[in-house]
Amino acid sequence: MATTDPRVDAYLAKAAPFAQEILSHLRVLVHSTCPEVEETWKWSFPNFMYKGALLCSMAGFKEHCSFSFWKAALMENGDGVLTLTERAGMGHLGKITSLKDLPKDAILKKYIKAAMKLNEDGVKLPARAKASDKEKKELKTPEALAAELQKHPAAKAAFEAFSYSHRKEYIQWITEAKTDITRDKRIATTIQWLTEGKGRNWKYEQC
Repeated sequence: MATTDPRVDAYLAKAAPFAQEILSHLRVLVHSTCPEVEETWKWSFPNFMYKGALLCSMAGFKEHCSFSFWKAALMENGDGVLTLTERAGMGHLGKITSLKDLPKDAILKKYIKAAMKLNEDGVKLPARAKASDKEKKELKTPEALAAELQKHPAAKAAFEAFSYSHRKEYIQWITEAKTDITRDKRIATTIQWLTEGKGRNWKYEQC
């Protein structure tokens, strides 16, 4: 039997009208496809669990919504629905501004079922190697990133909850930028992805 979460109800109630329509539709679609799904709250936005593992998530922003599968990197993409490049910072379905931006329900249900099958089979994404205590002490967050994290509580919470390796991936990506413009663009993307609970290489791993 499906399990709902009152925090998701509150989240939808506070969302912009356009987002309410999109998120409510996605919520119903997930529940109708996966009757045993369990709603939960992670990284300040709704997530869906199945068989004890994350299945998918959704989030609403000022001008768009996003929807992501936690094991998208392991899923077949025969219908070309999933966006699995770095442009997917808006989620695996791209930038959703209206119901017209969503795939047909039948197609999206097929992808949800594929994600369910991975959880049913106990398939897991590759584990990350753990860093030594000495390496962890040497990790320093760039001042520019730290300043932006202070402005975005949800992104800051996700960043601090991440493992050492996940934080290091973001920090290296930002510090390796050759110009300030590139650095600032990467920081903006970092904040966006962190707000959605995603690691730097989220398309290959479970955050």
